[in-house]
Amino acid sequence: MNSELLSTPRRVRFVELSAVALRALADGDLAGGSAEAGVALDAHFVCDRARSIFAYRAGQVVRDPSAAPWITRAAVSEPDGTVIGDAGFHGPPDAAGVVEVGYTVVPGHRRRGYARALLKALLARAAAEPGVRTVRATIRSDNSASLATIAGFGFTRVGERRDAHGGLVLVFEVPADAVRAA
Repeated sequence: MNSELLSTPRRVRFVELSAVALRALADGDLAGGSAEAGVALDAHFVCDRARSIFAYRAGQVVRDPSAAPWITRAAVSEPDGTVIGDAGFHGPPDAAGVVEVGYTVVPGHRRRGYARALLKALLARAAAEPGVRTVRATIRSDNSASLATIAGFGFTRVGERRDAHGGLVLVFEVPADAVRAA
């Protein structure tokens, strides 16, 4: 792999995925989801895993429109405008001021620094909100790429649990004040 790809800091911007776009993607309608979002989404946006997530998020926005600014958005590389994944939070801050990050880089763009760029942008978004006190990341113990991604961002392991498939999930948190200070 070209070492220049790894050393060049990535810039990303987020494009809202409305409830209509999320529903289209959940239904496997890539063209409809792309048209609604105003960007050409990758086929990864309609894989089984993504469809399930987008169906949940579409329902979440319908039930609570105030969640829309927090949830999944398309992630676009700048300046070229290529959609490289999706990122957002699992919802708005809870009563304790905790938000949980979530991000995916589509397979063709992995290992190029995009996940770190997404996480950096999400942390900046969370830190800009006075109601956010803690940012959480939950990562399967066998996901070495995501574990490497959060390294250097101040996350501390605070727990673990089993996921629905019996896999070990590690829970990490970073205080929003630490992100603000960085």
